[in-house]
Amino acid sequence: MRRRGLAGVVIGVVCGLTLVACGNSPGAVPSPGAASTSGTAETPSQVASGLPSTSASPGAPANPTSTSTATSTSTVKPTTMPTPSSTQSENPTAQCKALAASLSLRDQVGQLLMVAVPSTGVGSSAAKAVHDSRTGAVILLGNTTAGQSRILAVTKQARDAARTPKGIKILLAADQEGGMVQRLQGKGFDRIPSAQEQAQESAAELRRDATRWGKQLGRAGINANLAPVADVVPKDMQSVNQPIGLLRRGYGSNPTKVAAHVAAFVEGMDAAGIATSVKHFPGLGRVRGNTDFVARVVDDTTTRHDKALKPFAAGVDAGTDMVMVSSAYYSEIDAKRRAAFSPIVVKGMIRDDLGFEGVVISDDLAAAAMRDLAPGTRLLRFLKAGGDLAIVGDPSIVASMADAVVAEAKKDDALAAAIETAAARVLQLKDRRGLASC
Repeated sequence: MRRRGLAGVVIGVVCGLTLVACGNSPGAVPSPGAASTSGTAETPSQVASGLPSTSASPGAPANPTSTSTATSTSTVKPTTMPTPSSTQSENPTAQCKALAASLSLRDQVGQLLMVAVPSTGVGSSAAKAVHDSRTGAVILLGNTTAGQSRILAVTKQARDAARTPKGIKILLAADQEGGMVQRLQGKGFDRIPSAQEQAQESAAELRRDATRWGKQLGRAGINANLAPVADVVPKDMQSVNQPIGLLRRGYGSNPTKVAAHVAAFVEGMDAAGIATSVKHFPGLGRVRGNTDFVARVVDDTTTRHDKALKPFAAGVDAGTDMVMVSSAYYSEIDAKRRAAFSPIVVKGMIRDDLGFEGVVISDDLAAAAMRDLAPGTRLLRFLKAGGDLAIVGDPSIVASMADAVVAEAKKDDALAAAIETAAARVLQLKDRRGLASC
């Protein structure tokens, strides 16, 4: 487990990188006693300079219908989440820290990038983006029914294109939640039921199923699944919650029951050797808009110690490798910043409250919720907030992102140190999964 013992709990989630949209919410306000609010507040005047992604973001539906600004209107009252039990700490080892320190700054930044390539094949432009960015991770985007053997060929293409130092291998991810968000289909892949359907199984049954699905991913060259969804959708929000409820991506409205299924999915995938990411912290279950397609999404209900965060804590206790942080705003937590850019959310809630010491991964930094900012600014804010691994659904903006961060780190010792620490966390994950040796 990648979690420290602590008092008080809360974990956050982000929209998944799939063809299904996620919602994000603006307007969050820090609660009393919140973590340090240091960090740059966001201003609406900042304009993005990157081109929009040509493929759907991870976790987003293929045919979005909403493109307008949206805010959550849930009437559900948050309740306090119980204090988690103490568990073993898993900070990066001295060896992983040393390996990270031995990399050039440019290679360290590369380890913090997860670049999207089409699940149908890595063409010349995608291969160039993977190679030139020195990315340490790749995600396959887009649905395909080509089957396991074809995906094995695609993952080989991605590995061949990668330019990673010192024998470090790339993390190869997919969105295999089930239901509408199952990117990889065809011969060799079971039809995975939606989370709503999975919730009808016992935890033991789901654990066994997840192990089988994970082994199928492994045989296709995939070593990470950006799942499960840990968002709790209130019953009265199911029909209006675009990112989760409408797509049947959630395990239900009862945090305790959702937590049991999230843990089972994580444990099943882990038994198959597949890394997981619980998402989308601190939850997209109480919003209406989807951050993949909506410029600004706001949750005005979720609090720092909300009972709805219980499934995230359960996922961490079950051994998840990553926690994906949402691109929405949470007005009761940090009204000025998106969750992915909020030190309160990342450092205060995920690191301190939850005690999670693994990899904090972003939702798609190329999604609609992020396009008001220049590409480099998006990555800089995520890293300064304490994030580790950034999903970039649009390969055309990866170079400008990396260049901006490298240039800034050369002038900012604190940022350079944060980059090295984040790289060590990613390498620790890779060491656990046999992709690096430290």
